[in-house]
Amino acid sequence: MSLDQEEITLQERFEEVIASNDKLLIQDFLNDQNISDVAQLISDNEEYETQIIATLSLHRAVSTFKILDVPEQKRIIQSLPPLKTAELMNELPADDRTAFLGELPTNVVRELIKLLNPEERKVTLSLLGYPEGSVGRLMIPDYISVYEDWTVDEVLQEIRKEGKHMETIDVVYVINEKGEFIDDIRIREIILSKPDKIVSDIIDRRFIVLHVDDGQEEANNIFKMNNRVALPVVDDNNILVGIVTIDDMLWVANEEFTENMQRMGGTEALDEPYLEIPLFKLFKKRVGWLVILFIGEMLTATAMSFFEDEIAKAIVLALFVPLIISSGGNSGSQASTLIIQAMALGEVYIADWWRVLRREILSGLMLGTVLGIIGFFRIQIWSHFFPKVYGEHTLPVAITVGISLVGVVLWGTLSGSMLPILLKKLGADPATSSAPFVATLVDVTGLIIYFSFAYLFLRGVLL
Repeated sequence: MSLDQEEITLQERFEEVIASNDKLLIQDFLNDQNISDVAQLISDNEEYETQIIATLSLHRAVSTFKILDVPEQKRIIQSLPPLKTAELMNELPADDRTAFLGELPTNVVRELIKLLNPEERKVTLSLLGYPEGSVGRLMIPDYISVYEDWTVDEVLQEIRKEGKHMETIDVVYVINEKGEFIDDIRIREIILSKPDKIVSDIIDRRFIVLHVDDGQEEANNIFKMNNRVALPVVDDNNILVGIVTIDDMLWVANEEFTENMQRMGGTEALDEPYLEIPLFKLFKKRVGWLVILFIGEMLTATAMSFFEDEIAKAIVLALFVPLIISSGGNSGSQASTLIIQAMALGEVYIADWWRVLRREILSGLMLGTVLGIIGFFRIQIWSHFFPKVYGEHTLPVAITVGISLVGVVLWGTLSGSMLPILLKKLGADPATSSAPFVATLVDVTGLIIYFSFAYLFLRGVLL
């Protein structure tokens, strides 16, 4: 049976069960499905989403709610009875609850926090107190902590006692009497050690920690570089305050990738799914960049008017304007996309600007030379079939276009590669040097390069 057939079968079974109005039958059916399948049913049956969450057992309802899109979560919370909402919010892991509350208006957050029990309320307010986009917003305050003078047997007893309340027990964290972080131990090392071995004999004090105020993107890079499933989080006094797990980093990576793609496309990052965002809000996200790019393109007309006399004397120059500016814009967009992606993956840093510059100078020259040669021979070959197009000045025009392509492509690659690094240095998001922005910049400057070479090579010939 194919995947599509399985999905259709699941939907049909769901419709049959719902139509029966048998609460126990509906509950048994939903509790028997995989969490991902239940989430899919919610996405496909918006009119039943609240009923599905309310019918599931609390643990499964929480597991399903965590993986839903924010708009679905908002609708469900608005529709659930207060008692069920309180159960759901109190049972949600602290990091998931904080992430959800961070998407809501302040007045709604206040009302939902009132539904939390004192302990969960304290934890939630603590996490919400950290800056948005910081590691503090992501961390889990629940973890297994032990002391360095404990034996392995005592550690295992602590894991059995507290482990069922934790989101992960893959790593155990060693602290002192003041709560200061000392080291972490993977559960594998504990299981393979003798029961009477002391923790201090197992740890090697080679650890990686995150600070509560670190940026989430920075933490994501640390996870990728060190292949960890969880990392400890400390405050300014090296007190262990929580941990961050890999599932949170995957969420951050997905959000970062989505935002970067949207910015690189010349729009502000959307904070809601495309089909869910209000039309006027979508308009506001897009119009700003379009206006900026439009004004930038108006400079192209200004540049062309500056060379109006040259164009009037040699109309043939105007034929190659689209070719020249598109080649420069394309090369610049290529370079900016490559550098932005490399910076996002931690492959390129600000300090690498000189290495990047050298590579792009060589790349720009090679790419420009290839396009220049193609442009040169295109004019030469075309003139044989249509000799009146370029007249007796075919060779100077071909040389002008060929050399201009080298210059414009070189300038495009340099602009596209250096602009993201410059923005990062200034504290801005490199993704804002989007492909349309780079293309617009190179359009204007490419015209200046083109007509400057035209004046140089065609002076006394056509000009």
